[in-house]
Parts: sequence; C-alpha cells; structure tokens
Amino acid sequence: MAATIRDITRATGLSVATVSKFLNGGHVLPENREKIERAVRALHYRVNEVARGLATSRTKTVGVLIPYLDNIFASTIIARVEDILRGKGYGTIVCDCRGDPAAEGEELDFLLAKQVDGIFNIPSSENPAYLSRAADRGVPVVLIDRTFHGGRFDSVLADNAGASRSAVAALVRRGHRRIGILCGGRDSFTARERLAGYVEALRSRGISFRQELAEEGELSVRHGYDGMKKLLALKEPPTAVYLTNYEITLGAVVALNELGVRFPEDLSVIGFDNLTLAQVVRPRLWMVVQPMRQMAETAARVMLGRLDGSLQSPRRTYRLKTALVEGESVRRL
Repeated sequence: MAATIRDITRATGLSVATVSKFLNGGHVLPENREKIERAVRALHYRVNEVARGLATSRTKTVGVLIPYLDNIFASTIIARVEDILRGKGYGTIVCDCRGDPAAEGEELDFLLAKQVDGIFNIPSSENPAYLSRAADRGVPVVLIDRTFHGGRFDSVLADNAGASRSAVAALVRRGHRRIGILCGGRDSFTARERLAGYVEALRSRGISFRQELAEEGELSVRHGYDGMKKLLALKEPPTAVYLTNYEITLGAVVALNELGVRFPEDLSVIGFDNLTLAQVVRPRLWMVVQPMRQMAETAARVMLGRLDGSLQSPRRTYRLKTALVEGESVRRL
C-alpha cells in the first residue's frame, strides 16, 4: 500500500501542516526538511499529483503544441525544454497538430481540460484567437519560433531577418550577385522574416530583387527538391542559392545530387539549421545555425518564472542571434 502524508507525520513526529507545506514546495526549518526527506526515502513516498492538483489548482504539467513532431527544429527544442522542466518536477503533454490550425485549437482545448499549468506553442495558425482561451484562464503561454502582434504572450525567436542578411552578405562579398532563395510561403511568420532579410540585404548592396530567383512554397523536403530544379532550369540560373530551413536544405541537396550539379564549382550553396547534415554532405556545407539550445532554455526559464511568480514583468519577445558557420560549399567568383 502506498505511503501517505500521515505515515510521514508519524515517522517524523511533525505536524500534517508542516509535512504538507514542504511537499507542496514551501519552506520549513532545515532540521524538519531533513526529517521529512529521510522519511520520504524510507517510505518510498510519491506525491499524488492528482490530489495535489485538486487542492492547489496546480497539476505540475505543462502542455506543448507543435506543428509537426517529426520536425527536427521542433523536436530538438522540445526535448531540451522537457529536460529542464523535468528537473523542476514538471511533466509535459506534447500535442502534434500536423500543421492544421483547426487541430491546434482542438488540442489547446484538450490541454486546458487537462488543467495544465502552462503551454508552450510553436504556432501553426496565423490568428492568435485560439490562445485567448488560455490567457483568459490565466494560463501562461510561451510562443517559440513565431509570434503574434499585440504583446499578449511571451515569445522566443531566432533573428530570422538577421540570418538572411548574414548569408546574403557572405555571398555578395565573394562576388555573387545573382543569388536565389528557397523559402516558405508568405503565410509563414519565419518565412516572411527570412525573405525580408534576403531582400533587404540585396537592396542595401545595390542588387535588385528578382522574383524568379525566389522560390516560395512549403517548408518541406519536396519544396527544396522541386524549387532547386526550377531555379537551375532558368535561362539565367543563379550562381548561389540560400536555403532557409532544414527540410528545404535536405531536398535541395538531393536535387543537386540527382542533376550532377557540383558545389561549389557549379553552384554555391548556404543551408540552414543542421550542423550534422553539414558534416555529412561533401563538400561540407556553409550553414546558418539557429541557437536551438539557447531558445529552449530561454523559453523554459520564462515559463518557470511565470509559473512561480518570480517573473512579473510585461510579456516580451526574446530574439536570439543565429550563427553562420563556414564550410566548403561557397566559392569566390
């Protein structure tokens, strides 16, 4: 039979109030803490989270809404977030929304019904209305990778426009002026920012934006594959191509291999997001790298601060810098 709080009070000689206060995260005298911890170990006591949740309106669980569980960026971020929260006694419920805004709203309602204490969200939707149900209940929400206007939620983002500016600047310095880009569609927050940074970097260097060099589509391997073939089929193909996420990079490399296009001899290439891929592909790819570990740690810190009340400041956006890691896939013209 599982041990109870009363078993611990008998073992320690302390009151139920003192034991309960400690088990619920409160401060007690050091000597009492030692007695309780010894009794917990000896009796193999485990907190009944359901009962504690009913008593405190806290369940020690946090929900996670992500567009695709098999997305390497999302899975890397959430794995690190889970590690940090687990160390603070929180469990997580992860919901894969399959990139469907309707499903995202349904999964949010599922998490609220489970009485989660907070919610992390890598949004699929362009409309934040579904999150108002969490905000109205006082459930803190931390957005990752994307944000909404209005400042109602904390957000942790990479500097998407800055990533594009650094990639294009590196290509221009090496003599490239006809630079292609494979990116997501205008309905994607990150894709819009990365495309805007690309356009800004070209124009600031006196290079006109040419629509035929910008292949927009899904953030997918298929788009990387098809988009690369379209760029290379142009009457005047680009001398360099900037690939703006991991899946697009993977698809583009497959297309180059099929076509027998060599990089950097025939085409200079800068990829995105995965240093492992950069090291596997030969010649080694230049790569824009997002600070995924730092983004996860920032998101977790903000959430924990909202949950324990130590973070009382207005909601804000944390924008973290990317890095451009040099490889062997860019040549100087």
